[in-house]
Amino acid sequence: MSPIRNGQDRQITVGLDIGANSIICAIGQIIPDTKRLKLLGISTVQSSGIRRGTITHRNELIEKLEMAMSEAETMANIKITKAILSITGDHIRCLNTQAAIALNRASGGPGGITERAIQDEDIYQVLDLAQAVSLPVDRDILHTLPQEYLVDTLEEIKNPIGMTGRRLEGRVHLVTAATTAMNNLVSCVEELGITVDGLVFQPLASALATLHEDEMELGVTLVEIGSSTTNIAVYHGSAIRHSAIIPIGASSITHDIAVMLQISIEDAENIKIKYASARASLSSPKLEIEIPSQEGQIERTIPEQEVSRYVEARMQEIFQMVIREISRADIKDPLTYGIVMTGGGALLRNIVPLAENTLGVKVRQGKPIKIDGVQDIADGPNHTTAMGLLLWPLYATDHVRLQQPTNGSFSGLLKKIRHTIEDLF
Repeated sequence: MSPIRNGQDRQITVGLDIGANSIICAIGQIIPDTKRLKLLGISTVQSSGIRRGTITHRNELIEKLEMAMSEAETMANIKITKAILSITGDHIRCLNTQAAIALNRASGGPGGITERAIQDEDIYQVLDLAQAVSLPVDRDILHTLPQEYLVDTLEEIKNPIGMTGRRLEGRVHLVTAATTAMNNLVSCVEELGITVDGLVFQPLASALATLHEDEMELGVTLVEIGSSTTNIAVYHGSAIRHSAIIPIGASSITHDIAVMLQISIEDAENIKIKYASARASLSSPKLEIEIPSQEGQIERTIPEQEVSRYVEARMQEIFQMVIREISRADIKDPLTYGIVMTGGGALLRNIVPLAENTLGVKVRQGKPIKIDGVQDIADGPNHTTAMGLLLWPLYATDHVRLQQPTNGSFSGLLKKIRHTIEDLF
């Protein structure tokens, strides 16, 4: 049977989570009349050619993307023609802003001014004004995320459509990214004949796949520990209040082990996965780890607890940065649900006890929700971004603007992608 082309079926979505350590391609099908997905196919390949969201070797990245998509296509028996991509990197900047418009209109009656009902056009106008911030020429808005609206003196309104008033104000969270970084990422995927349906900031996709409605309402911070970056998204009142990128990730632990033991990055990664504990006190002081040696070198061993001390020190450094970013959200009420950790770094042994001890809040490991099908092969914290990309079309209103190429190098250079989420859950 010939494979279905996902562009021919609007119910089929494809997500490409492009990280520095791995690339995950997921194919899902929207379940009618629900906000759930059936996972049809998924593949994970080792990444190459990208670091901290910046492409370092274009051809290597394209080769890995093609490999990931081919494996997922085989599993799902679907030919990929379009996809939604994840993006992160220390080039991303986030800020809160606001804008307001007058709703008054002239009247022939007494007073000459009347109130009127708020319409969709008013919302769009407020959001457009909120986006009118001064940005460098090499930077563009990736997401416009409404937090709440104010109608006259009424605050914390989630959907003001149909309400009457004289003044409408909107408070929004903007995510901006380097235009060059977005264009280069899109061009790599388009090189393979794939249409890019959108770019999504990684922690937003991860939050969509992981967080529950109560968590977002009462307060929670999503901490996504990737290979080269740690992404943060703070939610309260069912809206995102702050997001940030810390330019340190799980690969820093691998590097520390490699330097300490004078071994290769590959060997250090294996030791981290098999033996490292984020909480040194929970590791064994008696277990001796055999250190890989080169020809002619003396065989060496090191206690598991000794390795874990270095791991704990690096993780505490990351968590201290997380604390600083949470404080920048300037939320008066405590975050009831504490921290939800995702990303490949969240698989580190005993990371939850260390996080709870360092951060002083409740911590849980995030896993994908709202996914049916073969979810048992995609139920880890390292799969949350890919699953969130599949869910994204169900929750986001997309405004995509494509710039026509001037040099003919490839079709559809991404000029601006804006996603306005009106109702996350």
